Amino acid sequence: MKRLLMALTALFMISYAADAQTAPPPAGTRHQPGEIRRNPGKNQRHRKIRRFHRRHRRRAVTEQLHFSDQQNAQAKVYRQDFRSKMKALNNKEDITVKEQRDERAALLKEQKSKMQSLLTADQKKNLAAMQANRKAKMERHYQTHLNTMKAKLDLSDQQVTALQSQRTAMMEKAKAIKENDQLNRHAKKEQLMALKNDMKASREKIFSEDQLKKIEAIKQAHTQKEAVK
Repeated sequence: MKRLLMALTALFMISYAADAQTAPPPAGTRHQPGEIRRNPGKNQRHRKIRRFHRRHRRRAVTEQLHFSDQQNAQAKVYRQDFRSKMKALNNKEDITVKEQRDERAALLKEQKSKMQSLLTADQKKNLAAMQANRKAKMERHYQTHLNTMKAKLDLSDQQVTALQSQRTAMMEKAKAIKENDQLNRHAKKEQLMALKNDMKASREKIFSEDQLKKIEAIKQAHTQKEAVK
């Protein structure tokens, strides 16, 4: 059921945070030597692309689940109400950052519940099947990425197995944290960050020193390439 709620959020909900505008640097600001120059125009294009994909996914899933006109109309009302509440929250100036984040989390939870209430039993089954297919697709993508990494870094079969095992363990731990209703939002965030740091540290132990240098070089090359686009 929690997986269904997560799916509904990703497919139906308008993510306010993703649309937040990134303030450009002050006029006259000079780049420091060696600093990577960011392209404000590129960030704006990326936001437009994300909005387009959200709308596309929403239309696709409603079509695949065969939403009725009534369901589509009600989903639209829920989205509009959610956007209005998020806009009002964002305009509050008399609350702390923590209070704002807690209220946002409550609104997201409310939105999940509303979207869940729209689905029939058959639609929930179909959505679960769609999620399973999406998970399988992600696994194929990961395997392709892992094969590419193996070739570029000359990884041994033992290293590949270690990376796969580590990823599986991390995903299970992350899922347990996210589904733990005894933890509040802040506690979940802290535990997930700790898990991420632990994974990074243990992952580095899998690679040799030369492989770590290659990884860093690949990252730098990718960053430079993205910066000049």
